[in-house]
Amino acid sequence: MKKRRLVFSDAVVADILEQADWYSEQAGQRLGRRWERAVRSAISQVVRRPATGAPCSFRSETLQDVRRTNITGFPKHLLFYRFDDDEVFVLRVVHGARDLERLFS
Repeated sequence: MKKRRLVFSDAVVADILEQADWYSEQAGQRLGRRWERAVRSAISQVVRRPATGAPCSFRSETLQDVRRTNITGFPKHLLFYRFDDDEVFVLRVVHGARDLERLFS
C-alpha cells in the first residue's frame, strides 16, 4: 500500500492553533496540549485509514468527497478532509455547531 502525502490547508493550521490558544487561556496549558495531542491523533488515524471517516452530506457538488471524523476527548469538534490515492488533504478542524458548509465556500 502506497503511503499518502499529508497536506494541510492554511485554514486548518489556524483552526488548530486558535483552538489550542483558547483552551489554554480558558483552562490552562494542560488542556491546550491535550487538544493538540487529540488533533494529531485524529490526523494520524485519517492518514492510516482515510476511508473510515464519515462522508459529509453537503449540498455543493465541490464538497461531495469531503469526509469528517471526531476529535477524541473533544466530541463537539470535527476534522474535515478529503483524500485520493496520493494524498490526504486536511481542510478544517471546527466545532460542529457552526455553519459547516459555509466554512468551505
